[in-house]
Amino acid sequence: MRAPIGNFEHARPAPDCLDELTAPVADAVRAWSADVPAEQLIYVDTDPEIADTAAFVEHYGGELLEQSANCVIVAGKRGGETTLAACLVMSHTRVDVNGAVRRQLGVRKASFAAMDVATGESRMEYGGITPIGLPAGWPLLVDSAVVDAEWVLIGSGRRRGKLIVPGKAFAGLPGAVAVEGLGV
Repeated sequence: MRAPIGNFEHARPAPDCLDELTAPVADAVRAWSADVPAEQLIYVDTDPEIADTAAFVEHYGGELLEQSANCVIVAGKRGGETTLAACLVMSHTRVDVNGAVRRQLGVRKASFAAMDVATGESRMEYGGITPIGLPAGWPLLVDSAVVDAEWVLIGSGRRRGKLIVPGKAFAGLPGAVAVEGLGV
């Protein structure tokens, strides 16, 4: 199979390679019930040694910079309560934590979650956190540009490997809310 974007040697439907994914991501693919069939989630094998964006794009295809999205975990605080949420924005933008995220979560303060919190709570590796398989109940804020993209390259839950997913699939994930201007 050929990946719909990028120059990847190995591409397979995610349901055919569950052993390459972290447990929460594999479980989410197994239980997939969105409008987009699970076979359209494409797993591509990548070298974790070139996970840095510049090296990754140079190796796997320059167009990927415009077709990749980052999933970051944020912590919102209000009245002593902390809410964890995930934000998915195109890689060439940054998450508007102090504006769009604060408003959407209804919190006084929002910041990026500490790495140990993000990886421990998501059960995914740093540099590979993905919106597929996040803990139940977490809000998932998705920039509308991600939903509008034909194909989006995201993490697979590990530093090795990525998923290529139709953008419209993100709107159907549990807890997903499309947010205009989340990525600035």
